[in-house]
Amino acid sequence: MSDHEAHCDELVADCRLRAAIDLFAHTWDPVVLAALRSRPHRRRELRSAIGGISDKVLTETLHRLLANGLVDRRAYSAAPPRVDYGLTDLGESLVDGPMRALGRWILEHGDELSDAQERAARTQSTPG
Repeated sequence: MSDHEAHCDELVADCRLRAAIDLFAHTWDPVVLAALRSRPHRRRELRSAIGGISDKVLTETLHRLLANGLVDRRAYSAAPPRVDYGLTDLGESLVDGPMRALGRWILEHGDELSDAQERAARTQSTPG
């Protein structure tokens, strides 16, 4: 057992795996990361590309992704001023690694997951 595995067994709440999983705890974080996958975007472009996200939620999401080192913010001193958001190397590694693997997994198992969720919903709505 590695030192890291031993640490996770002792202090599960402090495990780095938990920190990584927290990156997916906010609904919009992976969506914004995926939207930035191809190239940097301005806020207006992000909102348009994503659809359904409020300005407030986009601001919160960008702040969280910036704080986690996944996204960077570049301000240009052009007239009018311009700000772009793009993936950092760390953000690219998340998008190209775990997020891509999760995407492949859901393509393969998405129907099974939906079926299980529907069965559970029917079971919960049936008087027992």
